[in-house]
Amino acid sequence: MELPKLQAIPEGARRAVLVLTALNLLNYVDRYVPSAVKDLIKTDLGLTDDETSYPLSAFVIVYMLASPVVGSLADRYPRRVVIASGVALWSLATAAAAFATGFWTLLIARAFVGIGEAAYATLSPAWLSDYYPPDRRNKVLTVFYVAIPVGSAIGFGLGGYLGQEFGWRAAFLIVGLPGVLAALAVLTVRDPGRGTFDTDKSEVPPTWRQALPALLGNRQYAYAVGGYVLVTFASGALADWFPTFLSRHRGMDLAEAGTLVGGATVVGGLGGTVLGGFLGDWLKGKTRQPYLALSGITMVIASGLAVLAFEVEGKLQIGLLIAGAQLFMWCYNAPINAILVNSVSSGLRVRAFALSILLIHVLGDAISPPIVGIISRVTGDLHLGLLLVPITMAASGIVWAIGWRVLPEPPAGARPGAAA
Repeated sequence: MELPKLQAIPEGARRAVLVLTALNLLNYVDRYVPSAVKDLIKTDLGLTDDETSYPLSAFVIVYMLASPVVGSLADRYPRRVVIASGVALWSLATAAAAFATGFWTLLIARAFVGIGEAAYATLSPAWLSDYYPPDRRNKVLTVFYVAIPVGSAIGFGLGGYLGQEFGWRAAFLIVGLPGVLAALAVLTVRDPGRGTFDTDKSEVPPTWRQALPALLGNRQYAYAVGGYVLVTFASGALADWFPTFLSRHRGMDLAEAGTLVGGATVVGGLGGTVLGGFLGDWLKGKTRQPYLALSGITMVIASGLAVLAFEVEGKLQIGLLIAGAQLFMWCYNAPINAILVNSVSSGLRVRAFALSILLIHVLGDAISPPIVGIISRVTGDLHLGLLLVPITMAASGIVWAIGWRVLPEPPAGARPGAAA
């Protein structure tokens, strides 16, 4: 059955995109400030290399474990209330890290950030998808996910500047507290209801016992998440350690390293997210599984540029190469998340995102920063540990490319990206 072509976009759709995208930006600012001031925290609190990465892992572990729980809460309470509560919690927890007195207090503060972010990240993409029909969701999610590289860049740059000028504690306070006010904006967004544009509406969302077999048996969903796990491993290690690598091995001060990484992230990440969203739609009709095709090819290119970025020594060369790597790496962002949205029914959508968050983090950026830190501590060579980044980037591209070649083209009239 075809979707009704003349159905109006629900009232408040643009406001929802604006508010949720702004909060996504703030989300990533808060997430990457600790990486920008890693060596300041290490010196002040007397931590080892791998201990500086465990707070990020604690955040990610709590984030992924809380995601399925939050997905269930959204079945019982208004989505805007759950999201607003999460935003307020992560903002207060970010500010609380400024008062850490040692390893454990820092770890606990960052862990609570994960609870708050789980409420936001699990529900927001599914909520946005209810405002727009399937053929427009890739474009809408492109806008939403543009906030990730921009927010990450602000986190690196602002964190490095604030840390160098005022200390790492001030950096946490300054980026954390504004989020409490931002949480109020979510309460002004209208909820369009579940499955507004879906023909397979599910009034009663499935239980986890029903959802897991359906998700794990969905081949397109499985390929999308499989590659997502690997690129999340790579991006977690890169984000947490690359500014420190530049400081230790390329002679940059904290502000220089943060500015270079932030600039490369915003230029490459913003360009890549927009380019990936455009090319993913342009490839429709030109190849089967266009979103997987685009993501696989660009990720393999990104891995080669990342290898070169770790080997050159000039600031200009490093900046250009890491920006190029980020450009191609971020092309997957909107297309893969569009697959996650479109390959499942509306009632299953929150469960699909909750499971993907659990898997990409438990096997991805929950473990990659400490692994790089352990390699650095044991071998005395941070560069060696960071070589895991291009390796896992290439592996993610290969997984998506295999999905592109082995999955059949969805039948005519199916949701864009849906499995056959």
